[in-house]
Amino acid sequence: MIRVVLADDHTLMREGLKHILQNAPDIEICAEATDGFETVQLVRKTPFDVLVMDLSMPGRCGMELIRQIKDEAPKLAILVLTMHEEDEYAARTIRAGAMGYMTKEGAGTQLVNAIRRVASGRPYISMEVAEQLAIEAMPAHEKLPHKSLSDREFEVFNLLVNGKSVTDIATVLHLSVKTVSTHKTRILQKMQSSSLAELVRYAVAHELLLPLRK
Repeated sequence: MIRVVLADDHTLMREGLKHILQNAPDIEICAEATDGFETVQLVRKTPFDVLVMDLSMPGRCGMELIRQIKDEAPKLAILVLTMHEEDEYAARTIRAGAMGYMTKEGAGTQLVNAIRRVASGRPYISMEVAEQLAIEAMPAHEKLPHKSLSDREFEVFNLLVNGKSVTDIATVLHLSVKTVSTHKTRILQKMQSSSLAELVRYAVAHELLLPLRK
């Protein structure tokens, strides 16, 4: 039996996932989490095999949450289930320690197979993501400016170009305004940009804008 924890802050989404999985005889949903803090607590207290998690939840989230979970439970398989379709986010989650990445649009037909695959120790990623990871591993690969951003900086970058203020970002990521401002300064430096408008133009040109729910 594959024991699964669902981590998503939207009740309707969790109910939908449970409906998809209810007819899989080898999969058991043993717990649910609504934010990053609850997810970490379940990892510490509840034995299970696969964590199906949203990338954007209140509290600790994204790559930071994945890294913390892998530090505390190295053998736990993490399947990221998100609305973010961009390969950049997918590649970052895999590098952070996730075993699989899929969009919520494909959950109805692919979720059961994805859970079984990551539970068996095999990755579940698209050919495009696999190709990107391979290209980035090549010594001669020339990285675009946004590739130099740390995972946290990339999260701040995404929120900035989607119109969030420094104060908003501090609230979403549970950071101080001063810390977010420092991240913003470093992002501008690394991206060789002089203004937020330039960052937005870059994000549009490289298809990095993500749909935000919060």
